[in-house]
Amino acid sequence: MELVPIRRAILSVTDKTGLVEFARFLADNGVELFSTGGTRRMLLDAGLTVHSVSDVTGFPEIMNGRVKTLHPHIHAGILADKDNPDHMKTLGELNLAPFDLICVNLYNFAEAAKQGLDLKAAIEQIDIGGPCMLRASAKNFHSVLVAPGPQHYERITAALSENGMQAPLALRKDMAAATFRQTNRYDGMIADYLEGRDA
Repeated sequence: MELVPIRRAILSVTDKTGLVEFARFLADNGVELFSTGGTRRMLLDAGLTVHSVSDVTGFPEIMNGRVKTLHPHIHAGILADKDNPDHMKTLGELNLAPFDLICVNLYNFAEAAKQGLDLKAAIEQIDIGGPCMLRASAKNFHSVLVAPGPQHYERITAALSENGMQAPLALRKDMAAATFRQTNRYDGMIADYLEGRDA
């Protein structure tokens, strides 16, 4: 698809810089917002209408937030190829809808490592659901726009404004590449940390 209409978005971020403004831009342009935990609370406090991811999964966040977005109802909506009639038929049969924008950034593991936490405490700052959503949306950039950090909001907002809330393919590809660079660095940082610590 050359242009993907942005109608449904998941926002789940650690770095909340510029998030309210970005989310308000989306909401003001008819985008339905879904979110988790602290991100959702922040957006609700800002007066935005934001559905819980649990509304999609039909399942509560569990294990202190370790499991919230790791669910087929989320990843089916992210990974569905909108050019593939079989994918869209499957979503319809399951009463699911595709997501168009995934706005995610990751737990700050670097900060946790700097604090000198013990190994057990430090690994709680390893993000699992975030990288899964980022990688899934980046893989499916032909159908999904991924926003992997606040440094991209301005470009995304401008592109959507210029294209009637439709994301151009070139933008989606660039954001996918930036996403894979980010998750690569994140995993490398964690590997370096674990290799430098005793079990």
